[in-house]
This record gives sequence, C-alpha cells and structure tokens, in this order.
Amino acid sequence: MEMEQVNALCEELVKAVTVMMDPSSTQRYRLEALKFCEEFKEKCPICVPCGLKLAEKTQLAIVRHFGLQILEHVVNAGFLCSPGCPGTHSVDQAGLELRNPPASASQVLGLKACATTAQLQVRFRWNGMSRLEKVYLKNSVMELIANVSKGLSGDLSSQTAGTLSILEEENHIKDVLSRIVVEMIKREWPQHWPDMLMELDTLSRQGETQRELVMFILLRLAEDVVTFQTLPTQRRRDIQQTLTQNMERILNFLLNTLQENVNKYQQMKTAASQEAEAQANCRVSIAALNTLAGYIDWVSLNHITAENCKLVETLCLLLNEQELQLGAAECLLIAVSRKGKLEDRKRLMILFGDVAMHYILSAAQTADGGGLVEKHYLFLKRLCQVLCALGNLLCSLLALDANIQTPVNFGMYLESFLAFTTHPSQFLRSSTHMTWGALFRHEVLSRDPSLLAVIPKYLRASMTNLVKMGFPSKTDSPSCEYSRFDFDSDEDFNAFFNCAAQQASRAQHGEVVRCVCRLDPKTSFQMAAEWLKYQLSAAIDTGPVNSCSTAGTGEGGFCSIFSPSYVQWEAMTFFLESVINQMFRTLGKEELPVNDGIELLQLVLNFEIKDPLVLSCVLTNVSALFPFVTYKPAFLPQVFSKLFSFVTFESVGESKAPRTRAVRNVRRHACSSINKMCRDYPDLVLPNFDMLYSHVKQLLSNELLLTQMEKCALMEALVLVSNQFKDYERQKLFLEELMAPVVNIWLSEEMCRALSDIDAFIAYVGADLKGCDPAVEDPCGLNRARMSFCVYSILGVMRRTSWPSDLEEARAGGFVVGHTPSGNPIFRNPCTEQVLRLLDNLLALVRTHNTLYTPEMLTKMAEPFTKALDIVESEKTAILGLPQPLLEFNDHPVYRTILERMQRFFGILYENCYHILGKAGPVMQQDFYTVEDLATQLLGSAFVNLNNIPDFRADLEILGSGDSLPQPPEELELQMKAGTTSCILSFEKNIQDVIDFQSLFEHYESLISPILGPLFTYLHMRLSQKWHAINQRSVLCGEDEIAEDNPESQEMLEEQLVRMLTREVMDLIMACCVSKKTADHTAAPTVDGDDEEMMATEAAPSSVVELTDLGKCLMKHEDVCTALLITAFNSLTWKDTLSCQRATTQLCWPLLTQVMSGTLLADAVTWLFTSVLKGLQMHGQHDGCMASLVHLAFQIYEALIRAVMEQIPEINKESLDQFDCKLLNPSLQKAADKRRKDHFKRLIAGCIGKPLGEQFRKEVHIKNLPWLFKKPKPMLETEVLDSEEGGLATIFEP
Repeated sequence: MEMEQVNALCEELVKAVTVMMDPSSTQRYRLEALKFCEEFKEKCPICVPCGLKLAEKTQLAIVRHFGLQILEHVVNAGFLCSPGCPGTHSVDQAGLELRNPPASASQVLGLKACATTAQLQVRFRWNGMSRLEKVYLKNSVMELIANVSKGLSGDLSSQTAGTLSILEEENHIKDVLSRIVVEMIKREWPQHWPDMLMELDTLSRQGETQRELVMFILLRLAEDVVTFQTLPTQRRRDIQQTLTQNMERILNFLLNTLQENVNKYQQMKTAASQEAEAQANCRVSIAALNTLAGYIDWVSLNHITAENCKLVETLCLLLNEQELQLGAAECLLIAVSRKGKLEDRKRLMILFGDVAMHYILSAAQTADGGGLVEKHYLFLKRLCQVLCALGNLLCSLLALDANIQTPVNFGMYLESFLAFTTHPSQFLRSSTHMTWGALFRHEVLSRDPSLLAVIPKYLRASMTNLVKMGFPSKTDSPSCEYSRFDFDSDEDFNAFFNCAAQQASRAQHGEVVRCVCRLDPKTSFQMAAEWLKYQLSAAIDTGPVNSCSTAGTGEGGFCSIFSPSYVQWEAMTFFLESVINQMFRTLGKEELPVNDGIELLQLVLNFEIKDPLVLSCVLTNVSALFPFVTYKPAFLPQVFSKLFSFVTFESVGESKAPRTRAVRNVRRHACSSINKMCRDYPDLVLPNFDMLYSHVKQLLSNELLLTQMEKCALMEALVLVSNQFKDYERQKLFLEELMAPVVNIWLSEEMCRALSDIDAFIAYVGADLKGCDPAVEDPCGLNRARMSFCVYSILGVMRRTSWPSDLEEARAGGFVVGHTPSGNPIFRNPCTEQVLRLLDNLLALVRTHNTLYTPEMLTKMAEPFTKALDIVESEKTAILGLPQPLLEFNDHPVYRTILERMQRFFGILYENCYHILGKAGPVMQQDFYTVEDLATQLLGSAFVNLNNIPDFRADLEILGSGDSLPQPPEELELQMKAGTTSCILSFEKNIQDVIDFQSLFEHYESLISPILGPLFTYLHMRLSQKWHAINQRSVLCGEDEIAEDNPESQEMLEEQLVRMLTREVMDLIMACCVSKKTADHTAAPTVDGDDEEMMATEAAPSSVVELTDLGKCLMKHEDVCTALLITAFNSLTWKDTLSCQRATTQLCWPLLTQVMSGTLLADAVTWLFTSVLKGLQMHGQHDGCMASLVHLAFQIYEALIRAVMEQIPEINKESLDQFDCKLLNPSLQKAADKRRKDHFKRLIAGCIGKPLGEQFRKEVHIKNLPWLFKKPKPMLETEVLDSEEGGLATIFEP
C-alpha cells in the first residue's frame, strides 16, 4: 500500500472533519462532508492505515477522535489487522500466557497500536483471536501506556502511537486506554494473567502519567466487577475473590501512592518553577482518591480501619488541602455511611476525637470563609453529608450496644452541625433536617444534656430557616446567591422549599420541630408565642413597589408572596401550628399553658388588618389555637364571630363582583375553618348550635352575599354538628328545614324544565347569549348560581350526614331499622328522604349534560361558549405534567372571561353530579340500592351519549385545578372526582355490607350486571380504538411531523388522557372483579407519579388473587366475559407500563382461570398467549413488568399451550423439548420452581423487549475460564457408606 495514497486520503478526511465540526459551515457542506466520511468508512479498503494515521498523537484532537471512530468501525466490520500485517507472527513459546512480554509488540505485529482499535478488538474479537495475538495485543496496549511524551513543552518521543503527558492528554484517551486494559483483565485475569498486579505496579513507577492510568484501571475494574457487575457470574466471582485476596496489597498501594504524591505536591506547589510537576502530582492524588472511593464502598471494613484507622486519618488530614479536600470528603462519606458489623463500625468513632473534629471544623471554616466559590461550596455540601453520616452512625451504634458511651466531643459535634443549619444556603440547611430528627428521636441521645442544651439554639435557627427567602431571581437575602447555584428557577426553589411532598424541605423541617417540641414543649411554645406577639405588633412591610405584575408585588398597599411581612407571617404560622399540635399530644391537661394560649387567641381575634395574604395566616393561627377553647368554652362565640366576619370579607374599595383571588381565598379559608371546628369539636359546638344556625341562616338569606361553595361549606358545618343530636327524627326535621330552599328551587317548574329539556337548559344557563359583556351584565348568572347551589348542597349534606358510630347510641336514636341474617345492623340515614326526592332531577341533569356533547347541541351554543365544554387550561397543564406557575396573581379576578366562568360552571357541575352518584351507595345504602328501576335510570342518564363525551370527562380522576384554596390539609383530601363509572365503584363496595347473602346474587343480576355489562363492552371498544389510533399515528407520522418540541401539543394531551382513562378502567375492573387479599395495587396514582418506582416492585403472587362474587357473576355472561378478557390482555400491549403491571399481577390470571374450566378455543388460547408475548416485547425493558409477564406466560404455558412457543424468534427447539420433558412428565422429578421459570425465561428471551439504547448494541461475550475457586464435589451417601474409611462396619470394629 502506497503511503502517498494514505496521506492524500487523510488530508481529504481532515478537511471533511473540519467542515463537519466548524459552526460556520452551511448545512449542505456539512451533509456532504458527513456523507463522504460515512462512505469512506463503509467502502474504503484502507481504513486501518488511515485510521492509525489520523489517530496519531501529532494530530488535532477532533482529528484523533475521528481516527478512533474509523478504527472502531473497522473493528466492528470484522478487520483485525491492517493489510500490511504478515498474518503469522512469531513469538517465544514460553510467553503463551499474558506475561513476560517481548521488547516491542508493534515491531512483531507490523502495525501501530491504537487505543480504540485495541479496545474494540478486545470487546468483539477477543474470543476469536489466537493466544499469540492476545499476547501481542496486550503488549502493544501496555506499550501505549508506557510510551509517553517527555516533558510539558510538546517534545514528543520517537514513537507517535503513544500518549501525551498527564497534563496534556485528553481525558477520553486516558479513559479508552484504561478500558482496554480492564477488558483484557475481565477476560484473562487471574488464570491467564497472574502477574497483572505486578505489571501495573511496575508501570506506575515510570512516572505520573502511568500512575494516573493505573489508578483509572483499578477504578474501572472495581466498577465493572462490583458496582455495575457487567460480567458473567463465574468470571465476576473469580475476579472479585482474587481482588479480595489481594485487597490489603491493593489498598496499601493506593494509600502509599496517595501519600507519596500528596507529599510531593505539598513540597512543590509553593515553587513557581515546579508548578507543572506539582499539578502532575496533584492529578495523581485526585485519581488515587477517586479510586479509593471506588473500593471503600465494598471492601471489608477491617481494611478501612486497619492500623488504627490510618486511612481515615489520612483523609482527615487532606480536608484542609483545597485541591484534594473534595475527594477526601467523598471517601470519608462513603466510609462512614458503610453498613457492617458493630465491632468494625465502632472503630469509626475515632472521627469524634479531638484531632478529627479539629480538622473537620477548620476545613469547614476555611471553605466558608473565602466567599462563595463553587468548588468550596461543593466541598461544604460533602462535609455536611459527612457530619450527617456521623450522626446517623452514632445513633445506630448507641441503639445496638448499650456499652457504647456518648462521645466526649458530642457537644462540639452539635455546634459544628448547627453551623451548617444556620448557613445561608437553603440546600445545606435542609440537608441537616433528617439527622436532627434522628438525634431528637433517639432514645439515648434525646436525654443527653448537650442535645437538650442546643434545643433553644436550634429553634432560633428554625425560626430563621422557615422564612422562605433566597429566590434565585432575588437579591434580598444572602441565600439568593447560593440558590443560583442550586436551582434553575424560582419555581424549582419553591418546589424544593414548600411543595406538598414529604421530601420537601418544609415538610422535613416541620417534623423536626415537632420532635423538638416533644422534648421541650414549654420552650417551644414560649418561642412560638413570642414570635406571634412580635408579628401582631410589627408594622406591615409590603416591600418595594414593582410595576411588573409577574414580580408578584401586591397592589393597593397589600402584600405579595415576596413581601417581607408575608414571608415572616407565613413562617411563623407554620412554626406555631407545628408546635401547638405536638404540644397537645405531649402534655397532659394540667400541664398545658391554657391561660397563655387563650391570651394568644385573644390577641389574634383582636388583630385587625385588611391584607388578604396576612389574613389567611391569621385564620390559620385561629385554627391552631382553637384547641385551647376546649378548656375555655366561653370564647367560642367570639371565635365564630371573628370567623364569620372573614366569611364576608371584602377588600377596601372592591366591588362585590368580580372578587379577586386573594379575597376569594380568605372567604373560603374562613368557611373551611368553621367546617373543620365543627368536624373536630362537635361536642364543643353543640351547645352553641342555635347561635351558629342563626348566623348561617342570616348569611344564606342574601342570595348574592356568598358564593355557592361558601354557602355549601356553612351548611356542611351545620350538618356536622347536627350529627351530635343522635336522634334520627330530630336530625331529619332539621335537614328538611335546612334543605327546604334547595328543594323549592330544585323542584320548581322552571328548574324541572331546564334540567329535562336540552334547549331549555342551554337558554337557562345563558350559553346561547351573544355579545354579552360579563363586566356589565350577566342575565343568566343567577340561574347558574341557583343550579350550582342545589347540586353543592345535595353533595354537602350527603357527605356530612352520618349515624352515630356507637351501635347502642344508634339504636337508641332510631338509626337502626333491622339486621341482616348474619347479624349486621342495617342503618338508615336522616338525609335519605330529602335526597331521594331530588334524585330524579339530578339524573335528568346528568342526562342533559351528557347530551350537550352531541354535535347538533354544540351548534346551538353562542360563539363565546362553543368551547365551554373543552378542557380548561389549568387542567391541561397539570395533565401534561408542566410546572405550575410560581405566583398566584392575587389582584386578578377569579375568572377573567365569561368563557372561563362557563367552563368552570360546566366542569364543577359535571364532577359534583357524579360525586353525588358515587356517594349515594355508602350514604343511603339499601334505600338507594332498592330504588325502583335504578339500573334503567342510571343507564338512561349517566351512560347516555358516551361516544361523544371526551376522555377528560370519561376519566375517573380529574386533576386539581390551579384555583385551590388555602385551607387545612384535611379539607384538601376531598379531591374532586368525576366520570361515568364513579358510582359503580361504590356500588360493589357497599352492596355486600347492606344486603343479605341470599339476595346478593339477585341484586348483582338485577342492578350491577345490567350496568357493568354494556359499560365494560363499551370501554373495551373505546380503548381499543383509541390505542389503535395512537399506534397508527406513531407508525404513519414521520419524525419531522411529531410535535416533540411542543409539550402542549394536542396529540400528547390526547395520549395522556387515554393513558389516564386506561388506568381508571383497570381500577374499575379490579374493584369489581378482584378480591383484595394482598397489598392494594388498585389505588389510582397521581398523574405525575413515578412509574419507575412501581416498576421496581416485585410481581404480586397471583395465587392469592381471587375473583369476587360479582366478578364470577360477570364472567358467566359471555359478552361481558369476552370484554373483560380482551380488555385485560389487550392492556398488556398498550403503551402504558402501569396498566400493564396491574393487569398482569391482578387481572389476567384470575380471569383466565375462571374460563379454563369451560371450553376454550385453540385460537383464543393462542391469542391470549400471544398477547402476553407482545406485552413482553413492548414492556420487557422494565424489570418489574418483565418479571410479571414472564410469570404469567409461564402459568399459561404450563396450563394450556406450547404451539405458540415454537414461533418465538431465536428459540431453541431442543431446549424447548427438554423443558417440556421436565415440566410435563410426571415420572421425572420436578425442578425447582425458580429454576423452571429461569429456564422458561431463557426460552422466550427472543421476544422480550429491550431499552432503545440496547436494541442495536453489539453483544459482548466473555468466556468463562477454568474454575479458580472450585468447590469440592460432595460425596454421595452411597460413596460415604461404601468408602474404606467411612463404612458403617468400621464403626463397630473394636
């Protein structure tokens, strides 16, 4: 081969690579260059010499990278050596094993060694190479490492195929070289390369470059063998056992390398003339620390604590070395976090000694004293984690061994830990929460005087930390600068600080405050009281005025969420609430500071302010302090008077309509507070019932004073107190009086006509009005308000009315009307008569609302309202999982347009109607289930026009909108649910409890089956069509047509809605058909829930899942049975892993076993089994789904089928025959169940789906070597008996 041709072609390739990598190149030139390079790699016969030429270390980095790509492609294509290779190589026969290398491997092979070429040969060609070729390849790789440029001035050695010096070489080149060596080690060590460690040791003595590469090799070896376990079991066991045997030698080598290079670095770093040498030694030290981190994680703790914790001591010393402190802290963190034997972990208590504590504290002070530097800040995070791990270690050891004493320096540790708690960084503060909680909860440490003494300091720090300051976009706090390192936006910061999840900083902090309050409730209450008094006396500071509304600044002198006064009020409220709730659980009645609590409550009730945000905090404080009223009931009227004043709150100068969001939230919060007090303290409120009732009646008398939700909340409060009458007739009369206005409106002739006639309904709610300005007039607003009021009231009364929980009280009050044959009492609800009177019109409203979705009805609506039935933007955003905006615009109206108002009206009306149907069963029980023609009425209303109802209405779970009010968490549990099947879920749950067993089957046949039969058939048809359309769309649409860049695209929304609907259908089928004898897998997940967490769970054992009586009844109907089976097995192939997991573990096998006793057609069996295999192809990449599907396929195969197995790609027929012989032949001993399943899994491996990143990956095969640690084969019993030394006869010989 002519070198001129290689050089010329390489020049062209360099030009092409330059064009591809040049940002200024046009797309046309870039594509032409890419095409030229790809054609060269595919067709050129001289790829190898060109790749070697381009990969020389004299080339530019991008050219070297492309040269390595060429060589990688060549090796993958099957080339092993260059065309100039002689093909047969001579070698000393004594060197058959990978040791005693010849002087120069490159001279023998006749080519220049290349890192990437060697690596790919090892990975994909190693098993096909002869022993001689393996020896030379190993030698050439070791030569690459040994052949390094001398000095840092660019003076190259005579060889161009080596590496650059440690400070000049690219990291990816070093990584490739280490990978090559590790790949050879994984295949040949220790059996065929026993001197590997010795060679690495010799190599490391040649210089810093080689020493760093040896560190990389040892680290990658530990990662591949132990951490990632990328080897076959036998090879991994051989290598790990050999590593363990040599671990003392390896760790001594690492520690000596670290100490040697650290000493050199410390000696040279101050001399300017030796800066390069110092940096080289620093690089090696960093590599040694990283390698130690890879080994400390899994080696025996004896090695870590050897020589009186010499390793730990060295790491502590390095904490004060700026360039090495981060790696040292990470090693310490791993060591302290290790699990192990008590005796081994006890030695780590040396870190609580004077020396270690001194180095830790001084390192923290130095890192924090130099200002905010990212590297130092990262070190502080690691050091904080080390202190947290130390605290957890101390808690564990003291809990396990009573002989272990609290360290003498425990107080010093607490002071240093408290310094991190008071650090400006919100991340560092939050990192300490869990450890503080562990310390305060610990049985021994919680009584330690040092910990008790730090409680006031911790509470003071908490009072500061709870204030939500430090938004990245702000500059009003020292925390802001740190937040810009930790958070991308204000939304991220807000979610981290104050989201609802238990992992949020605020939630964790509240739990720790409660733990502190358990230890010292009086101090906690005293500090909370002082903070509350200070806020009540402090002037309101709204902060700087900003004309930009997106800045969240309030208008009219009111606070925004960023205002200094509001953030203080909000933090104080959270602190006070946490302290008081815990104090009432901890202290007895005599110890409670009742007088002080009443004094605080009086101060809060006397506090006057018009700021809506601050008023919300005041309301929360009233609720938090309300338990003190149980000891001073005389204050109850004053509390209710204050709350009722908030119910009608209006901001200064605000017109009655439209109210702003801030005002709406205050009013709703007040209603919710009244509701909560009546729910939690009904006995306390009952003596003042007349006063409460008169207040509510006065407010309800003015139709425009309250919104419909506010009216309903107050009515619910009355109903809650009325439950304490414990007298059926008295409560029934009260409910009749309370519901009288509702009955008059709901049963009026005008309302009946509007509810039953679709045209009259559209006109009644004003959906046919054109050109109406809502700011000027809304002629139909009152009509909509009355309709909403009636539906709200029906739902509220049903939800809150109940009979006494005590059976004797229920009997005495007339709530028990009989008993079932099994002896269970049958109750009656006081609200039943009123609700049943209104049921017909409610069903008419549901039927009319469903009919609205027909195309001809939509055309009758005026132009502004044609989209009134569409999904609202807030729900769309939540369904798509998009982040919610940080700010709530409190100065904006609740609804900006008449369309928004109409959308919300239709949405809430629809949800509440189905909520009522869902509550009807458990509330009214037998009185509801025995309504005449109930099934026919439901089918004629709730299930009308299902084809036109969109998925977001057909789905059970409707996401909470962005208009959630600030109310107690207990009230937020009442999530709005809607959908065509919500009532069914409650039917099956409650019908068995209220109807005797003899008539149970009759009610299933007369009530449930007539509803569920058509419903399941329809749902199967609808889901099949939806998923078919989604699959067709993904097949037909090209990549350019898929709107991946637009997360709000209609296609993504539709697909997510179908996915949600599918999950709800699975829930419905399981609620009706499957018994709940195992862990409940039917709870509907949140839409933003983590599916991967579900995938990590093991498949539930289907042997304990059985069909319910209703399920067996449904399976007797052929059409329903077919729909259930097809829906369950089809869901395995739909693109939703959660539905697949639920169907696999809960539905498919119980449904199938029910029909197996009958006659199953061969085609049906084939289809069922094929569906499972298709599910494996779709979801096999998820471990949880794969395990469940393999188990299901094994069950079906064992019971029904083999023919389909023969069609699986890559299946081994001989192995299949052997499997059948062992499985089905009763004369042979049956293999263990796990072994049979593993065998079956290997048989069907060809159809198990893989992640996209693994689908086209070239398989790497590592052959097992002869056993290195082979266990002796145990002697059979007959051999023992017959052996010369172990015979039974020898036992009795004299």
